[in-house]
Amino acid sequence: MALRRAARQSVLLSPQFRQLAFATGARGYAAGEQQDVVVIGGGPGGYVAAIKGAQLGLKVTCVEGRGSLGGTCLNVGCIPSKALLNSSHMYYEADKHFKAYGVTVGSLGYDWAQMQKQKDDAVSGLTKGIEGLFKKNKVEYVKGWGTIKGRTSTTVSGKNILIATGSEVTPLKGVPVDEERIVSSTGALSLYGVPKTMVVIGGGYIGLEMGSVYQRLGAQVTVVEFADNIVPTMDGEMRKAFQRSLTKQGMKFKLGTKVNSAARKGDTVVLEVEPAKGGDKSTMEVDVVLVSAGRRPYVTGLGLENVGITPNRRGQIEVDSHFRTSVPSIYAIGDCIPGPMLAHKAEEDGVAAVEIMAGKAGHVNYNTVPSIVYTHPEVASVGLSEEEAKAQNLDYKTGKFAFVANSRARPCRTPRAWLVKFISDKKTDKILGAWIMGPNAGELIPECVLAMEYGACTEDIARACHGHPTLSEAIKEAAMATVDKPIHS
Repeated sequence: MALRRAARQSVLLSPQFRQLAFATGARGYAAGEQQDVVVIGGGPGGYVAAIKGAQLGLKVTCVEGRGSLGGTCLNVGCIPSKALLNSSHMYYEADKHFKAYGVTVGSLGYDWAQMQKQKDDAVSGLTKGIEGLFKKNKVEYVKGWGTIKGRTSTTVSGKNILIATGSEVTPLKGVPVDEERIVSSTGALSLYGVPKTMVVIGGGYIGLEMGSVYQRLGAQVTVVEFADNIVPTMDGEMRKAFQRSLTKQGMKFKLGTKVNSAARKGDTVVLEVEPAKGGDKSTMEVDVVLVSAGRRPYVTGLGLENVGITPNRRGQIEVDSHFRTSVPSIYAIGDCIPGPMLAHKAEEDGVAAVEIMAGKAGHVNYNTVPSIVYTHPEVASVGLSEEEAKAQNLDYKTGKFAFVANSRARPCRTPRAWLVKFISDKKTDKILGAWIMGPNAGELIPECVLAMEYGACTEDIARACHGHPTLSEAIKEAAMATVDKPIHS
């Protein structure tokens, strides 16, 4: 979640770094109670930490100023975007592919207002569910914004403070976001309607997902990326196939391109762009611009300087292996510390941090944190890419299997380029990385995560019985290809 600044509302830390104070009028807190943990932020990391802490017997207060729990992910990120991705995918399939399956429809259309409603209903139901879990686990929930210092406050005392304030959209110089025609990922979730033309600035996961929503519904979407590739962290072989798939769906790409400025011109936006390496400038005029150039930790305004905590040059709070900051009783997790900015990573951080506070051995293995892009096809991964293995001078081998040869995927007209890929140590066969591009990739990657977590080899997966016919058999066959040869390829 992004903890917003509020001029007259504050969080106050005592000289002993034990006390936290919120704006007078903050609801849900009985002043004077001693807490074991005070969590600042009710996003995936914060609310999970709060619940787990309570389950471990700690007295926990969680402070969230948004007005609803779940943070950016649940309110204006992961969940609402998946709702729109689901709706737009169903429309796209009906429009483009139903006929090939023998399904005919009459007059096909979509109801944008209803798509928005079902998105909002999903978010509302889940946020209320978290409030219910807080009550069930006896977590004190305070609704209020916070900063380090203020004139009028209510104090809550806690042995430990956990900063889980999340991240915010990184602004782009020369491109002022108004959330109407020049929008962030938040504004892109609730546009006035489907534009005819859209530029997405940034070829990362968020931009590609939201661009896919509008492209499926009829917008001409162009992705403008400063780098020479989309999703630079993706395995090169997978990335090329991924971009080809998106291009076939109608998405356009301007790679190696810098955006100098964007300005409103009535109901359109005019962008000035130029080659990233220098060259002639040109303009683009579109209905909507989505700024998706990354996120940055939200730590500004917390008053960290008052307690001697200085963020690094990337704005992150440095912590030790136990999530402790330079102040022993203040911990930090999630997007505001180094590491991938992923909701599930923040959740693991939160669980581990409160386990440590409770005297247990909390730990997160960052080598097995999966990444997923929820486009069509989905792309999921864990561990190293082939380029990373090469850069580390590892002696590795690969195994691949295409979904087109999988008996469950073939009836679904799966393209030939969609595949599973393993990267493993050439001598020990230990899995170094796994990549899946295809149907339900996000649901399939946990098998690979579990295998890597427990030090499995590709042969272990190859020898495990997988149900037939299932998509998971593609994982087995890719593992077989790494060890020897697959059966169906």
